[in-house]
Amino acid sequence: MSARTPDGSPRIVVTGIGWVTPLGHDIETVWKRLLNAESGMAPTTRFDARTFPTTFAAEVRDYDVTRFVKDPKVHATAGLNSQFALGAASQAWKQAGFDAAPPRDPRRVGLYLGAGEGVLDVDNYIGSNLDAWDPATNAVDGVKWAKTALSRMTAAREIEQEPNMPLAHLAREFNARGPAYNCLTACAASTQAIGEAFSIIRRGDADVMIAGGTHTMIHLFGVTGFNRLTALSERKGDPTEASRPFSLDRGGFVMGEGSGMVIIETLEHALARGATPLAEVTGYGSSCDAYRITDIQPDGRGAAVAMGEALRQAGIDPNARGADGRPPIHYISAHGTGTKENDSIETKAIKRLFGDSAKDIPMSSIKSMMGHLIAAAGSVEFITCVLAIRDGIVPPTRNLKTPDPELDLDYVPNEARKVPVDVCISNNFGFGGQNDSLVVRRYQA
Repeated sequence: MSARTPDGSPRIVVTGIGWVTPLGHDIETVWKRLLNAESGMAPTTRFDARTFPTTFAAEVRDYDVTRFVKDPKVHATAGLNSQFALGAASQAWKQAGFDAAPPRDPRRVGLYLGAGEGVLDVDNYIGSNLDAWDPATNAVDGVKWAKTALSRMTAAREIEQEPNMPLAHLAREFNARGPAYNCLTACAASTQAIGEAFSIIRRGDADVMIAGGTHTMIHLFGVTGFNRLTALSERKGDPTEASRPFSLDRGGFVMGEGSGMVIIETLEHALARGATPLAEVTGYGSSCDAYRITDIQPDGRGAAVAMGEALRQAGIDPNARGADGRPPIHYISAHGTGTKENDSIETKAIKRLFGDSAKDIPMSSIKSMMGHLIAAAGSVEFITCVLAIRDGIVPPTRNLKTPDPELDLDYVPNEARKVPVDVCISNNFGFGGQNDSLVVRRYQA
């Protein structure tokens, strides 16, 4: 057994996974619901959305962070983004075995998150403006605003809105004192976070990394922004039918929230402490379209570059076939937002890279059931790949009842599929043209 790759780099394995999602707060419950094609979408309760074009979302419900942390008082001011991260990371930490035997050197334990803001204190911000409004000048009185804001708003709550705060809460909870980074590259953030954590370990700067993402944009500003971008589904009727990736009648994504976290470490470190590898991370690719602020490069070349680089690192030829005649990738966790542009361009990118083999690779979008977790989307979808390898089954794309004739790949419509899975790609592409892909495979000693 070698703990290193042929080029001498350390092999890197996943030893813990955890998530907090609109479908539940533990691995097995959520995985079962995904395989049953259940939906986490319902009318929005976080704020009054009745006057919005989109009145539904995929919210995390009945969640209690105190179930997951050692001392709830330490995290008493934590925003929702930090609360979700704590729950997901605690699950992963426990599965990795670190709750019973923490790492010997916390300076070799790092964090890399793709984390977005917590829930903004919109009510008090707007209230401060209204209280300070001067009808005589038709403007906000700055002095009066400062006084009323001091009485309405708290420093702790303002700080907790910042995207770096989940990192701080996790570092304190797990005494992680190694490299610590946060990126916010839109919908690709947590895929990038896992990939960069992988790179940090490969170059020897840490033995263990807590990596993943956390986010909620189910608030007035978040939903307003995506509605104005025409990115959200405005479908009438049953919210569970609103997210329709790869379908002819797709009309945008459904806003979700939550967190996905993984523990990755060198194989040598994992085996030395008796841990059980769940899967092995073998490749990471990243690219930028350099095209427009929100639009994807139309021919999918940026996405193809990211996937191609991940395959190159993993030592995989996209045009090769195995002894069983199958393509070298057995499942693609698609970005699959359900917007007209994303689904068609992701399809083009996959065909561009894999050629004739593309039609033989099952791919699906769990956003059809879980919604779009924005910065946390990539990490929960990466976890889906680990579970697909474990169980030999891939989740479906829900609501794919009217195929788009221009999208001709295998999107695993409506029902989970039993299929041998040894190697997966997890894709995520963000506004600004950010493209990130990860290759994960079955661990073999």
